Amino acid sequence: MRTQVAIIGGGPAGLLLGELLHRQGVESVVLEKHTREHVLSRIRAGVLEPWTVDVLREQGLAARLEREGHHHDGVWMVWGARELLIDIKRHLGREFVAYGQTNLQEDLFAAADRRGAALITEADEVQPAGIDTEHPQVRFSVHGEAQRLDCDFIAGCDGFHGVSRASFPRGVLREYEKVYPFGWLGVLAPVPPLPEIVYGHSPRGFALASQRNPALSRYYIQVPLDTRIEDWPDERFWGEVKARFPRSWAERIVTGPSIEKSIAPLRSYVAEPMQHGRLFLAGDAAHIVPPTGAKGLNLAVSDVYYLSRALVAYYRTESRNALDAYSSTALRRVWASVRISWYLTMLLHLFPDASDFDRRAQEYELEYLQSSQPAQVALAEQYAGLPL
Repeated sequence: MRTQVAIIGGGPAGLLLGELLHRQGVESVVLEKHTREHVLSRIRAGVLEPWTVDVLREQGLAARLEREGHHHDGVWMVWGARELLIDIKRHLGREFVAYGQTNLQEDLFAAADRRGAALITEADEVQPAGIDTEHPQVRFSVHGEAQRLDCDFIAGCDGFHGVSRASFPRGVLREYEKVYPFGWLGVLAPVPPLPEIVYGHSPRGFALASQRNPALSRYYIQVPLDTRIEDWPDERFWGEVKARFPRSWAERIVTGPSIEKSIAPLRSYVAEPMQHGRLFLAGDAAHIVPPTGAKGLNLAVSDVYYLSRALVAYYRTESRNALDAYSSTALRRVWASVRISWYLTMLLHLFPDASDFDRRAQEYELEYLQSSQPAQVALAEQYAGLPL
């Protein structure tokens, strides 16, 4: 087979990149390791930055989002008897939209089907080759049959554990990582959510109230890394969630049987550069952020936005300027998001090795945010993400 851009990974990053390229006349083939059903079964966050919503609207991919997404002025922080709205709409004139990643994935599959996209699922043993040459290729197999895809460029959108980043020659990458000493226990339940996204800080640990749609809620609590899901039946989970929010918020939480329960460790990770030869990384293949701040999906969108723009410029003008600058362009936004996710994680969680000094400084930082409008504006700008 032959195409212009081989895309490894059929998650939101890979499918959106294929859509962006198609609309500008650039051919691509998407290789996905799993079945569609498996991809759609993955439960992920779904809080979209204003800039992400702009991209989806520009590509005609926001019709369902407009109908079902829940618009938010910003996010709330609550601790003790205090509460603070980080008001994105007031400070920036923009809104967030809560819209599940699974829904976006369904929209992208539907868009791919409408245009008859070249999407190969159950592609196993995927391996980029020749990335330092002008004729790279991707080798893979489907149901045991070996195949080869020749291309001009390869986009690695295959996640943190994918093959793309591992295909960089030794010594090329510089990796930055911070592993946090706790995880998030998350529950998805078919109950009405709180009307707002709420971050809770308490002596019992962090909690988050989020949502997927008006009838589907997502809640998280901070837990030790050795936590077992079987030790957290629904009754215990809901009791702990309510205990971590002030009474005025806890009384509004609607409980019910969970339909999904999982534990996610937290880490911050960035690989530099995000390109080598004719292989370009996008999304989780290049960086991981803790879910505090909901930046992962939004960074994937900005990565493929920059990469598609660079590839289109190359095919139209034969200039490699934007391609050569892809990594530095994307990393400015990556590090801005990594930084705010790290800041919110440090601000709102309990750290097991924290001293009395650390805890008091953390409390004062929250008090300072509540008392300082310039600090709130700065946080709102960072939380909304840099404009594309």
